[in-house]
Amino acid sequence: MPVASVLPAVAAALDDPGIALLQAPPGAGKTTVVPIALLHAPWRRGRILLLEPRRLAARSAARHMAATLGERVGSTVGISTRVERQVGPNTRIEVVTEGILTRRLQRDPALEDVDLVIFDEFHERSLQADLGLALCLQVRDLLRPDLRLLVMSATLDTGDIARLLPTAPVIRSEGRSHPVRIDYRPPTPSPERAADAVAGAVERALATLPGSILVFLPGRREIDRAAQRLEASTGPGIRVAPLHGQLPAEAQDQAIHPAPEGSRKVVLATDIAETSLTIEGIAVVIDSGLARRPRFDPRRGLSRLETVRISRASAIQRCGRAGRLGPGVCIRLWAESDEQRLHAHTPPEILDADLAPLALTLACWGACADELTWLDPPPAPALAQAQELLRQLGAIDASNRPTAHGRAMDALGTHPRLAHMLLAAHERGLGYEAALLAALLEERDPLERALAGSDMRARLSALTARDASMTPAARRRLRAQAARWARQLRCQESAQPDPEAAGPLLALAYPDRVALRRPGPEGRFLLASGRGAFFPREDDLAQAPCIVAAVLDAGQREALIHLAAPLDRSTLPSLLPGLVRSEERVDWDAGAGAVNARIEQRLGALVLDTRPLDGIPPEVATRMLLDAVAARGLESLPWTPDARRLRARMAFARAQHGEAWPDVSDEGLHRILHTWLAPWGTGMSRLSHLRTLDLVAALRGLLDWPQQQRLDRIAPTHLTVPSGSRVAIDYGDPDHPVLAVRIQEVFGWSDTPRIGDGRVPLTLHLLSPARRPVQVTRDLAGFWARTYADVKKDLKGRYPKHAWPDDPLNAQALRGTKRAAQ
Repeated sequence: MPVASVLPAVAAALDDPGIALLQAPPGAGKTTVVPIALLHAPWRRGRILLLEPRRLAARSAARHMAATLGERVGSTVGISTRVERQVGPNTRIEVVTEGILTRRLQRDPALEDVDLVIFDEFHERSLQADLGLALCLQVRDLLRPDLRLLVMSATLDTGDIARLLPTAPVIRSEGRSHPVRIDYRPPTPSPERAADAVAGAVERALATLPGSILVFLPGRREIDRAAQRLEASTGPGIRVAPLHGQLPAEAQDQAIHPAPEGSRKVVLATDIAETSLTIEGIAVVIDSGLARRPRFDPRRGLSRLETVRISRASAIQRCGRAGRLGPGVCIRLWAESDEQRLHAHTPPEILDADLAPLALTLACWGACADELTWLDPPPAPALAQAQELLRQLGAIDASNRPTAHGRAMDALGTHPRLAHMLLAAHERGLGYEAALLAALLEERDPLERALAGSDMRARLSALTARDASMTPAARRRLRAQAARWARQLRCQESAQPDPEAAGPLLALAYPDRVALRRPGPEGRFLLASGRGAFFPREDDLAQAPCIVAAVLDAGQREALIHLAAPLDRSTLPSLLPGLVRSEERVDWDAGAGAVNARIEQRLGALVLDTRPLDGIPPEVATRMLLDAVAARGLESLPWTPDARRLRARMAFARAQHGEAWPDVSDEGLHRILHTWLAPWGTGMSRLSHLRTLDLVAALRGLLDWPQQQRLDRIAPTHLTVPSGSRVAIDYGDPDHPVLAVRIQEVFGWSDTPRIGDGRVPLTLHLLSPARRPVQVTRDLAGFWARTYADVKKDLKGRYPKHAWPDDPLNAQALRGTKRAAQ
């Protein structure tokens, strides 16, 4: 194999400085040749751990190396994954999936029986690989300077990792590949049309090109659609083989093995087939240019599966699959000009992942994230959100130190949510039901959602009964995983597990996804996290008053509920005692126009129960009532005529005599609303109570005693006119107060009356006997001298019973007619 030429350089680098980077393209043999070659290194006393990103790759590598040595897996070469362990006393090379390494480090931080850790396919930049490398680097620094590390990659940008590991030499190997012709066939299909686009390309390739075909599609849904079309359109000599991570091992092996003599194979794969695997007989690659990536939103606490364009590095990897065994053809379903717009490399998973597992591992490891050496450090917002979730689950304390419960969770080796559910369920005697649920949630949904709906109870029932909706292979695989959980928990398997336990158990794992149905359209819910959520299709659970959502897609405005179970909301206080809280709530009910005081039982954003709260503090009720007045405006107060007149007089005093007088404008009263009105509103809690509010007293409360006395002098309410009548003064315009009076009542008044300590002349509205204005003046003497004669001439004929003297300055003022005055 081509990598053989650089094996001496690899061995020398691992001898000193003990860490190396090996870049070797697909087909070089790095995965299976390098570990065997290092078996006889002089420093090797214990095991070599070979990390693979996927179970399929791990199984394939272990089998190939064991066959090379003429042995069975479990002898010199062993394998450890979450679902499989074949390791014996003579095992020297142990192929493990990446999560196995971090769990082993927790049990044995020094890795006492390990001499070398090999990170294979590191260019994939999985979260567990980044974490494993960071932990191993700290182990080298603090505990095991003799622990050797080898990072192997096909397309990794070695510049970045070389800066991370400045002492590690970069060793490059040539690959063994045959020429591959690249054909571009734009445009790039949309995710909705990917299955049809690749199926059409496969049909054309089968008609024009020899050999078996490897097709890259973004996910299982597109694979299933393309398989249906191809199985209907191809003949008996063509075998269509899906290949993705959720298939049972037997089906994955069938996709990898060569097609029978005289037939051809079409492998429909996700990016699981990009690296580490040699699929026999492939001569043609058809690349949709798409992949599905999870993206975690720390603000929402949810992941969204997004279908995205692949990177140039992935395109190179996929293309190379066609040249492993001979000359080949790669058909790219995009334009050649689009190539430069692709990202150079696939973004590291750590930047977009749910970091709860990483946060728990770090807590149990006893290190903060900034104490480790990272190629890309975990983003602070996502890490903070993960730590908050762990605190909710009781896994860490306020200082991010692990609790005993958290250490037990970490030992289970699954997502912290499921680990917490397993432990809490076991305490409640429901360990096996939780094991079944954990197995279901770790794998892809075994039922067709369009037919089975979203109810997790249906999945539990199908697992324990001969239900045609679930295939026997899926049932065996899931029950086997549940049995492993049951053994770890030391709980008994049940012949008849209770499907109704699904809701309460899921609430233990997903307390933030407990949801109450919203009023209005069917199937819309409010999550405890505060987000809205809905069922994307008709579902039996759409009318349930309370559910817990196990599988959600973050969506755009609202989350999409894919799997859920019903829940009795009354059980939540006992089920989640640390999260369900009773809170006293006092707020303003705008609809009722009153203070609403109650005790609420809450789970996050959800109100589970409410009852009235007695004994509201009077000052709290008054404050809220006045807040409502402020929002509605001062006109919501009971302004009586007397109150309006007093307010106008006070405004006149301020306008004429300065800021020593209070500002009673809308803005001024609004600004000091709680000061001037609160003492008069004590005990009030409803808008209707304001009817009894004495605004005259409240306004006078703004004046001290001398001001109250002076106000009556400078802004009197009435003025006595020559007829003896007391006439009210209108202060509506504080600069020009008005006295409206009939002409006959001011006979004998020679000059305009003044107020405000004699500084402000009143504006006289002189009225006819019918009380209609005939003259507006602030110069009464001028009116008598120049205008009165014309007014008299105009009105005397209309009002003959009233006096119209020639000399008004010396005439008697009259309230009524001439006869009434006699």
